[in-house]
Amino acid sequence: MNRFVIALLSGVAGLALVSGAHAADLIIDEPAAGVVEVAGGNWDGVYVGAFVGGLAGTFSEENTNNEIDISGWLAGVNLGVNFTVADGIVLGVVGDVAWTNAENDVDPFSVDWTGSLRGRVGFDGGAFLPYLTAGLAVAGGEIGGSNETHVGWTVGAGVEFAVADNISVDLLYRYSDYGNVDYGYANDFSLTSHAVTVGLNFKF
Repeated sequence: MNRFVIALLSGVAGLALVSGAHAADLIIDEPAAGVVEVAGGNWDGVYVGAFVGGLAGTFSEENTNNEIDISGWLAGVNLGVNFTVADGIVLGVVGDVAWTNAENDVDPFSVDWTGSLRGRVGFDGGAFLPYLTAGLAVAGGEIGGSNETHVGWTVGAGVEFAVADNISVDLLYRYSDYGNVDYGYANDFSLTSHAVTVGLNFKF
């Protein structure tokens, strides 16, 4: 699982460098002749988006040392709103739901879907918006054919890069603790995960 997370973070770091270079190009004092200047720094408003990424997690059996690692891809959609509350400070609320095929290759442990409702606080850097996020997290787990819903919390950090007046690229890392659930076995199982995603947001 560690190698999986490291690989995902490395990939996102590379994307961030490339996206950062493009975002930096958006800040132009005076547009060249024949070139349309792209406005940056206007993050207020409602937006919708879609994202893809990877998830690595662990099912832990309570009162034992039994841990089952899972990993896989995920894809989802999100809906959110941003509003500026002070000079350079942007607050927001976002909800998302994602499908995932994260599972263990040997044991019958898997996660079928995840969701969250989170607050965000960010710094308006013009063409980019670094932010922190935290809130409620839910996930649909499956163990040996038994399906249950986990409810817990999530925390993470990300950055958005403006690529047009109403389009941004969103890079995000989140850690989630989905809490304990009774699957009908001797002990409850808890679920935690790391997720790295890249998304595209469209602002209204």
